[in-house]
Amino acid sequence: MTLMLDERRIAMLAELGIHLPPQPLLQETPPDAAPRPASASMPLSAPEGEALAAAPRVPIELAPRATGIEVMQWDVLEQAVTACRACGLCTTRRNTVFGVGDRQADWLIVGEAPGENEDIQGEPFVGQAGKLLDNMLRALGLSRRENVYIANVLKCRPPGNRNPEPGEVAQCEPFLRRQVELLQPKIIIAMGRFAVQSLLGTQDAIGKLRGRAHSYAGVPVVVTYHPAYLLRSLPEKAKAWSDLCLAREIAAQR
Repeated sequence: MTLMLDERRIAMLAELGIHLPPQPLLQETPPDAAPRPASASMPLSAPEGEALAAAPRVPIELAPRATGIEVMQWDVLEQAVTACRACGLCTTRRNTVFGVGDRQADWLIVGEAPGENEDIQGEPFVGQAGKLLDNMLRALGLSRRENVYIANVLKCRPPGNRNPEPGEVAQCEPFLRRQVELLQPKIIIAMGRFAVQSLLGTQDAIGKLRGRAHSYAGVPVVVTYHPAYLLRSLPEKAKAWSDLCLAREIAAQR
């Protein structure tokens, strides 16, 4: 059997006082069990299907969030996110989405949560929304690989791209806070309503919060619209550009 994190690495983390939750074992196919060809699968009869639908659900196996997040360095922090089973999103995700970019960047872009494309690729802001973000950054002379780091409030995709739940945000917040502490950016751009509300602890709308600097963990925060929203509301692009220009002015003063 294969462990998600090898025993040597877990022992090394334990020596540093960092204790990750127990990792589930990946079950191997018994050696005497021949693989079943796809053509051999048969549809369930009506009674069998009804019996399965009526069967009780197996309880979700969760585990406490890793301890010692506040002292983790980048690689250990990423491993802790990958191994996290602190909320129900761990049972539906394909991949965790830790973040991407320059780990010494002045700019931090924070989105809400991974979508379907992000869940598949394990990288934030991909697809059409990601292309728009890349174009916006390019207009500022930036890119997601140089002097910019991109992360999300949630590291796992909510099923069906539903809104994040408060408990899920609470479980992920220490990971994002540690990313901010390690990065020490000059400016944070919060994109989208849930990213803004999560970082600032407010229920106010983006329109009410735009145009001035806020703060998260001692770092100035500028709020703006999510690129996916801008694709549906083209007139708001001018406002988003104004927000990015404000962020550039603030970053230049630090």
